[in-house]
Amino acid sequence: MTDERISRRHLLQTALVGLAALPAATLIARDAAAVDAVTESDPMAQSLGYVTDVSKVVAATNPTFKPGQHCANCLQYKATKAGATDGTCVVFSGKLVKANGWCKVWVPAAEAPKPG
Repeated sequence: MTDERISRRHLLQTALVGLAALPAATLIARDAAAVDAVTESDPMAQSLGYVTDVSKVVAATNPTFKPGQHCANCLQYKATKAGATDGTCVVFSGKLVKANGWCKVWVPAAEAPKPG
């Protein structure tokens, strides 16, 4: 065993670095926390005709459905990050829905104004 002494300056520097990293670690852990995903078996999802894959929509039972509609181009949807396959939905209280999903309350996302 070696008899090394730790200087007070080194101890304080290490402690300060550790304390500074604590808030960052908390933020990272909070963002990494899993958000519940909506499943097709969820009672609310069933009442709204939610499907995780728009190709499963039965047009006969969903007359409001039009080709090209999916969660990613709905006003209620917010992607978790650019190019994400899922995002949060206002209708489902911030739960994750599939970008390629669909439900009966689909609303077109606002388009950017065209210069003119």
